[in-house]
Order: sequence, then structure tokens, then C-alpha cells
Amino acid sequence: MWPFKVKVMWRLLQCGLTSHPPASALTASFSRVVLGIETSCDDTGAAVVDETGVILGESLHSQKEIHLRNGGIIPTVAQQLHRDNIERVVQEALERSGVPPTQLSAVATTVKPGLALSLGIGLEFSRRFVRQHNKPFIPIHHMEAHALTIRMLQAVAFPFLVLLVSGGHSLLAVARDVDDFLLLGHTLDEAPGDTLDKVARRLSLIKHPQCSTLSGGQAIELLAKEGDRRRFAFTTPMGQIYDCCFSFAGLRSQITMAIKKKEEEEGIQPGTLLNCVNDIAAATQHTVASHLAKRTHRAILFCKAHKLLPSSNPTLVLSGGVASNQYIRKALTIITETTQMQLLCPPPKFCTDNGVMIAWNGVERLREGKGILSSSVDVFYEPKAPLGVDITAEVRAAAIRPPSVRMVIPTEHFDLSN
Repeated sequence: MWPFKVKVMWRLLQCGLTSHPPASALTASFSRVVLGIETSCDDTGAAVVDETGVILGESLHSQKEIHLRNGGIIPTVAQQLHRDNIERVVQEALERSGVPPTQLSAVATTVKPGLALSLGIGLEFSRRFVRQHNKPFIPIHHMEAHALTIRMLQAVAFPFLVLLVSGGHSLLAVARDVDDFLLLGHTLDEAPGDTLDKVARRLSLIKHPQCSTLSGGQAIELLAKEGDRRRFAFTTPMGQIYDCCFSFAGLRSQITMAIKKKEEEEGIQPGTLLNCVNDIAAATQHTVASHLAKRTHRAILFCKAHKLLPSSNPTLVLSGGVASNQYIRKALTIITETTQMQLLCPPPKFCTDNGVMIAWNGVERLREGKGILSSSVDVFYEPKAPLGVDITAEVRAAAIRPPSVRMVIPTEHFDLSN
């Protein structure tokens, strides 16, 4: 484990400074170091990140296996697991970074949106921590953090379009600054990750020998590789509604009815694996990808028509836990290539919830002097918090109908008609 000063010296050497950097350079490196804390749902995460994007130390406690056994996230269970692990996770991140609390510039913590009981644990711990060490506190919007993670990894200038897809959210927005977003579309019922998880549970994929340790979305993606999605013709949601909002509840109902019908045909009870499970997984994944791609295509055309993105090298950022799905990434790649957009995705480990993205969002806000509070200010969590300025009505009024796009993923052809 390198102590903090050694890490700073090495970073300065990487940046081309001499073997004996001036004291002012060393002081500058010490001046922007943020501890990020994440407890919005079912992962307890903490990380220490400097203003250049170097991850000095991190720790993450995943609750996935427990929730898989429970058949889904139980808020009170998640709350207790956060309570049991948060002090250890934060201490590990600090120890691995070599940064003592006295040298932190600020503490950034997710306060919205998310599960109320989970958010409360992170906020309660953070309030005690910043008061004990007299450190500035930066409340973080979970979805803003997902949107801006890419800027820690690559030089992405504002504005850019972002598609955030996870177990709890799906939305399209234009990121114009660290705290300035235009919301083009959002989920009207359940999120895509939630749909994939529920379909996986209905299919009892935890009993599949290849899927016993995988999340629902991971299991669907794995089995879909060997499936024929043409065996089940699920209707893409909201085909005649020309906006950028998402709906997956109706799709899940279609899939549930198809599963029930196949169980009756095969003469098996719910909870038993179907022979056609790979095909249902493939059709489910395909329809989710199609819905996301169609709405994103419309959002791109709306942004171009209203000059919301730069004319040169406009960018779509795909983030959130579902962004790890390679089939969905390929579908969106075809859309961005068709519309002359650049598609950027953080690595999978940064797509899921983690303390790094919260710390980085704190760094961005610290740089801009936005949303920084004293340790004595009372802060409250917000389980349901919108992102930015809602212009979904304007998008719907535009009624843009993107042309059909012919897809190849990777060898099969299908139309994305609206």
C-alpha cells in the first residue's frame, strides 16, 4: 500500500514533472481530494479520488448474493446490510488511499434518488463524519453521478446526450454542466433492469446451472446468446407514442403470459425451468434493446433539430448498470453510427453503483464551487428526485418519427421501425 504522498509524487512524475516537484505542486494535489460514499440501493461503496481522476483507494460491499436468495431487494434487509458494513467500507477506502480524514477536501454522498432506508444510512454516517472532522459536505444526485463518470475517464466536453439505464431508472437527458441537465425522457413505470430481473425470477433462472450466482440481467444476457429471439414476438412498448419516455411494465406482462402458456404446454409448474428459456431470454433482451434504441434515436434527432448538441463530434454517453449489457451497447452503436454520433460507455465496473462515481461528482462540484455545504448544514435524503429541467412535453409535441434502421447484432437482421 502506497502512502498518499508517494501516490501524489508518482502522479506528478507521470504528468512530466521533475523528480523533485515544487512544494506548490504537491500542495495543489492535496487540495482536491474527495471521499465519496454510495448507499442508494444495495451496494455499500466508498472511494477517495483526486482532482485528476486518480482513484487513490476504494472499497465496495455487494449485497447481490443475499438479495438473489431472497428473490429481490428487501429494503429493510438492504438497510441493515448498509448499517453493518458502511464504517468498514469507508475505513478500507481511506486506508487504501493513504489519505487521513484531515487531508480530505470534502465528503460527497448520494442523497437522491434511491431506496429511502438505504439513503438514510449513508447520509447519517456522512453527517457524523463531516461534523467530526469539520469537512465540507457535497450532496450528490445519483443519476448526475452516473452521467458524469465518463468525464473522469475521458475528456468529454459539455453538452452531451446521456442515456442512463439501471435497475431503478431509465432516462434520456442532455448534460450541459455539472448541475445543468435537460430531461428528454424517463421511465413511466419500471426500469429496464427491474424488468430483466423480474423476468429472470419468473423463469427461475437462479436454478439454472450457469446462472446461480448471476443477477437477473446478467443471466438473461448469458442465456440469450444461445437463444432464438424470433420464437417469441414481443411487441416493442409505446410504438405509437412519439416521445422519449420508456415503459417496460407492459412488456413484462407479455413475457409473463408467454411463460405461463409455455408452462401449460410443457406440463410443468412455475418454478421449473422451461426448455425454451434461452429463446425467451433472447426475445426479452432484444425487445428491451429495441425500445431503448428507438427512444434514443428520437432523442438524437430532437437534439439536432434544436441545436442542443455541438455540430462537431456530438456524443452519446451510455451509463448505469444495464449499460454493461453488450447486446444493448451494440444496438445503440448502430443508432449512433447512423446519426453520426460518438458512443461512449464507462467500463462495466463503473456502470454499476460505486463510490468512485460519487467521489468524482464531488470533485466536479468542488471545482465549480457548486453545491458545497458546511458540515453544520442539515441535509435530507430524497427517494424520488427528478433530474434537471423536464422538457418531455416539448419532445412529445415535436412528434419526431425516426426512419427505420436495419440492425445486425451480430449476424441477425431486424428492423427498428417506429
